[in-house]
Amino acid sequence: MKTKILVVEDDPHILLGLEEILKSEGFEVATCNRGDAALDAFAKHRPTLVLLDVMLPGLSGYDICKQLRAKKIATPILMLTAKGQEIDKVVGLDLGADDYVTKPFGVRELLARIHALLRRGTPGTTASATSDSPFKIGETTVDPKTFQLKRGKTVEELTAKELKLLQLFHAHAGEVLSRDRLLNEVWGYNYYGTTRTLDQVVVQLRKKIGDNGGEPKHIVSIHGVGYKLSV
Repeated sequence: MKTKILVVEDDPHILLGLEEILKSEGFEVATCNRGDAALDAFAKHRPTLVLLDVMLPGLSGYDICKQLRAKKIATPILMLTAKGQEIDKVVGLDLGADDYVTKPFGVRELLARIHALLRRGTPGTTASATSDSPFKIGETTVDPKTFQLKRGKTVEELTAKELKLLQLFHAHAGEVLSRDRLLNEVWGYNYYGTTRTLDQVVVQLRKKIGDNGGEPKHIVSIHGVGYKLSV
Protein backbone atom coordinates (compact mmCIF):
# COMPACT_ATOMS: atom_id res chain seq x y z
CA MET A 1 0.00 0.00 0.00
CA LYS A 2 1.32 3.42 -0.97
CA THR A 3 1.99 6.08 1.65
CA LYS A 4 -0.64 8.80 1.31
CA ILE A 5 0.27 12.48 1.64
CA LEU A 6 -2.30 15.26 1.91
CA VAL A 7 -1.10 18.52 0.33
CA VAL A 8 -2.94 21.65 1.49
CA GLU A 9 -1.84 24.50 -0.78
CA ASP A 10 -3.83 27.27 -2.51
CA ASP A 11 -1.32 28.19 -5.24
CA PRO A 12 -2.38 25.99 -8.21
CA HIS A 13 1.12 25.92 -9.73
CA ILE A 14 2.81 24.87 -6.49
CA LEU A 15 0.03 22.35 -5.79
CA LEU A 16 0.43 20.74 -9.20
CA GLY A 17 4.20 20.69 -8.88
CA LEU A 18 4.08 19.06 -5.45
CA GLU A 19 1.56 16.50 -6.67
CA GLU A 20 3.79 15.53 -9.60
CA ILE A 21 6.95 15.35 -7.46
CA LEU A 22 5.32 13.20 -4.79
CA LYS A 23 3.67 10.83 -7.26
CA SER A 24 7.00 10.38 -9.06
CA GLU A 25 8.43 9.29 -5.68
CA GLY A 26 5.75 6.62 -5.33
CA PHE A 27 3.44 8.43 -2.91
CA GLU A 28 -0.33 8.51 -3.17
CA VAL A 29 -1.41 12.17 -3.12
CA ALA A 30 -4.59 13.89 -1.99
CA THR A 31 -4.96 17.64 -2.44
CA CYS A 32 -6.90 20.49 -0.89
CA ASN A 33 -6.72 24.19 -1.85
CA ARG A 34 -8.61 25.81 1.02
CA GLY A 35 -7.87 26.00 4.71
CA ASP A 36 -11.51 25.71 5.71
CA ALA A 37 -11.77 22.42 3.79
CA ALA A 38 -8.54 20.89 5.15
CA LEU A 39 -10.00 19.19 8.22
CA ASP A 40 -12.68 17.50 6.12
CA ALA A 41 -10.02 16.45 3.62
CA PHE A 42 -7.95 14.97 6.43
CA ALA A 43 -10.95 13.03 7.77
CA LYS A 44 -11.74 11.74 4.28
CA HIS A 45 -8.25 10.69 3.20
CA ARG A 46 -6.56 9.78 6.52
CA PRO A 47 -3.09 10.62 5.21
CA THR A 48 0.20 9.39 6.68
CA LEU A 49 1.66 12.90 6.43
CA VAL A 50 0.36 16.42 5.77
CA LEU A 51 2.11 19.13 3.74
CA LEU A 52 0.44 22.25 5.05
CA ASP A 53 0.81 25.76 3.65
CA VAL A 54 0.63 28.59 6.19
CA MET A 55 -1.25 31.20 4.18
CA LEU A 56 -4.56 29.70 3.05
CA PRO A 57 -8.04 31.04 2.28
CA GLY A 58 -10.68 30.34 4.91
CA LEU A 59 -8.37 29.07 7.67
CA SER A 60 -4.64 29.46 8.21
CA GLY A 61 -2.21 26.58 8.35
CA TYR A 62 -1.52 27.49 11.97
CA ASP A 63 -5.21 27.09 12.85
CA ILE A 64 -5.46 23.77 11.00
CA CYS A 65 -2.37 22.46 12.78
CA LYS A 66 -3.71 23.55 16.16
CA GLN A 67 -7.08 21.89 15.56
CA LEU A 68 -5.55 18.61 14.41
CA ARG A 69 -3.37 18.44 17.51
CA ALA A 70 -6.33 19.35 19.74
CA LYS A 71 -8.02 16.21 18.38
CA LYS A 72 -4.97 14.19 19.54
CA ILE A 73 -4.01 13.48 15.92
CA ALA A 74 -0.27 12.81 15.84
CA THR A 75 0.11 12.59 12.05
CA PRO A 76 3.36 14.32 11.00
CA ILE A 77 2.82 17.87 9.71
CA LEU A 78 5.37 19.59 7.48
CA MET A 79 4.55 23.27 7.13
CA LEU A 80 5.21 25.25 3.95
CA THR A 81 5.82 28.94 4.48
CA ALA A 82 6.87 31.81 2.24
CA LYS A 83 7.93 33.74 5.30
CA GLY A 84 11.52 33.55 6.44
CA GLN A 85 11.13 35.21 9.83
CA GLU A 86 12.11 33.00 12.72
CA ILE A 87 8.99 33.91 14.73
CA ASP A 88 6.74 32.29 12.11
CA LYS A 89 8.69 29.06 12.29
CA VAL A 90 8.62 29.07 16.08
CA VAL A 91 4.86 29.67 16.11
CA GLY A 92 4.32 26.79 13.70
CA LEU A 93 6.39 24.39 15.78
CA ASP A 94 4.76 25.55 18.99
CA LEU A 95 1.30 24.78 17.58
CA GLY A 96 2.27 21.21 16.79
CA ALA A 97 4.02 21.15 13.42
CA ASP A 98 6.88 18.64 13.20
CA ASP A 99 9.03 20.58 10.76
CA TYR A 100 8.88 23.34 8.15
CA VAL A 101 10.38 24.33 4.82
CA THR A 102 10.57 27.89 3.56
CA LYS A 103 9.56 28.71 0.00
CA PRO A 104 11.23 28.53 -2.41
CA PHE A 105 12.53 25.10 -1.42
CA GLY A 106 14.48 22.51 -3.37
CA VAL A 107 12.99 19.15 -4.29
CA ARG A 108 15.83 17.32 -2.57
CA GLU A 109 15.33 19.20 0.70
CA LEU A 110 11.57 18.71 0.65
CA LEU A 111 11.79 14.97 -0.01
CA ALA A 112 14.49 14.50 2.61
CA ARG A 113 12.33 16.17 5.25
CA ILE A 114 9.30 14.12 4.23
CA HIS A 115 11.24 10.85 4.46
CA ALA A 116 12.70 11.90 7.81
CA LEU A 117 9.22 12.53 9.23
CA LEU A 118 7.95 9.21 7.89
CA ARG A 119 10.77 7.44 9.74
CA ARG A 120 9.58 8.55 13.16
CA GLY A 121 10.44 5.20 14.68
CA THR A 122 14.17 5.49 13.96
CA PRO A 123 16.48 2.49 14.47
CA GLY A 124 18.72 4.38 16.86
CA THR A 125 16.02 5.07 19.41
CA THR A 126 16.28 2.85 22.45
CA ALA A 127 13.37 0.85 23.81
CA SER A 128 13.32 2.94 26.97
CA ALA A 129 13.11 6.10 24.90
CA THR A 130 9.94 4.92 23.15
CA SER A 131 8.08 3.53 26.16
CA ASP A 132 4.50 4.65 26.63
CA SER A 133 4.92 4.81 30.40
CA PRO A 134 4.58 8.25 32.06
CA PHE A 135 7.80 9.75 33.43
CA LYS A 136 8.88 12.82 35.35
CA ILE A 137 11.24 15.67 34.59
CA GLY A 138 11.54 17.77 37.70
CA GLU A 139 8.01 18.69 38.74
CA THR A 140 6.62 17.84 35.30
CA THR A 141 4.91 14.56 34.44
CA VAL A 142 5.00 13.49 30.79
CA ASP A 143 2.36 11.08 29.46
CA PRO A 144 3.32 9.64 26.05
CA LYS A 145 -0.11 8.07 25.53
CA THR A 146 -1.90 11.42 25.58
CA PHE A 147 0.94 13.58 24.16
CA GLN A 148 0.57 15.79 27.24
CA LEU A 149 2.67 17.02 30.11
CA LYS A 150 1.36 18.23 33.44
CA ARG A 151 3.03 20.71 35.76
CA GLY A 152 0.88 21.51 38.77
CA LYS A 153 -2.48 22.53 37.34
CA THR A 154 -0.99 23.36 33.94
CA VAL A 155 -1.51 20.90 31.08
CA GLU A 156 0.49 21.33 27.87
CA GLU A 157 0.05 19.53 24.54
CA LEU A 158 3.18 17.98 23.01
CA THR A 159 4.05 17.54 19.36
CA ALA A 160 5.44 14.20 18.19
CA LYS A 161 8.94 15.66 17.95
CA GLU A 162 8.73 17.26 21.41
CA LEU A 163 7.63 13.97 22.94
CA LYS A 164 10.40 11.99 21.26
CA LEU A 165 12.99 14.49 22.43
CA LEU A 166 11.75 14.32 26.02
CA GLN A 167 11.73 10.51 25.90
CA LEU A 168 15.27 10.49 24.56
CA PHE A 169 16.48 12.99 27.15
CA HIS A 170 14.82 11.00 29.94
CA ALA A 171 16.28 7.70 28.73
CA HIS A 172 19.76 9.27 28.84
CA ALA A 173 19.39 11.61 31.81
CA GLY A 174 22.70 13.20 32.78
CA GLU A 175 24.32 12.22 29.47
CA VAL A 176 25.41 14.89 27.01
CA LEU A 177 23.58 14.28 23.71
CA SER A 178 25.06 15.91 20.62
CA ARG A 179 22.89 17.86 18.23
CA ASP A 180 23.74 15.37 15.48
CA ARG A 181 22.59 12.46 17.59
CA LEU A 182 19.34 14.18 18.55
CA LEU A 183 18.63 15.07 14.92
CA ASN A 184 19.47 11.54 13.77
CA GLU A 185 17.31 9.78 16.33
CA VAL A 186 14.33 12.15 16.30
CA TRP A 187 14.28 13.61 12.78
CA GLY A 188 15.88 10.70 10.92
CA TYR A 189 19.32 9.69 9.74
CA ASN A 190 19.04 11.49 6.42
CA TYR A 191 17.61 14.70 7.83
CA TYR A 192 18.42 17.56 5.49
CA GLY A 193 18.38 20.83 7.35
CA THR A 194 20.03 22.87 10.08
CA THR A 195 20.34 22.33 13.81
CA ARG A 196 18.27 25.49 14.26
CA THR A 197 15.12 23.39 13.99
CA LEU A 198 16.25 21.36 17.00
CA ASP A 199 17.16 24.47 18.96
CA GLN A 200 13.74 26.01 18.33
CA VAL A 201 11.95 22.87 19.53
CA VAL A 202 14.10 22.87 22.68
CA VAL A 203 13.06 26.49 23.32
CA GLN A 204 9.40 25.45 23.15
CA LEU A 205 10.00 22.43 25.41
CA ARG A 206 11.67 24.60 28.03
CA LYS A 207 8.62 26.86 28.09
CA LYS A 208 6.29 23.90 28.51
CA ILE A 209 8.20 22.38 31.42
CA GLY A 210 8.73 25.77 33.09
CA ASP A 211 12.43 25.72 32.34
CA ASN A 212 12.70 28.90 30.28
CA GLY A 213 14.45 31.24 32.66
CA GLY A 214 17.85 32.79 32.09
CA GLU A 215 19.57 29.61 33.22
CA PRO A 216 17.53 26.46 32.43
CA LYS A 217 18.02 23.81 35.09
CA HIS A 218 16.59 20.77 33.32
CA ILE A 219 17.35 20.92 29.59
CA VAL A 220 20.86 22.36 29.76
CA SER A 221 22.80 23.61 26.74
CA ILE A 222 26.32 22.22 26.39
CA HIS A 223 28.14 24.84 24.32
CA GLY A 224 29.34 23.55 20.98
CA VAL A 225 28.01 20.04 21.58
CA GLY A 226 24.30 19.72 22.31
CA TYR A 227 22.07 19.27 25.37
CA LYS A 228 21.89 17.40 28.65
CA LEU A 229 18.90 16.59 30.85
CA SER A 230 19.50 17.29 34.53
CA VAL A 231 16.75 15.90 36.75
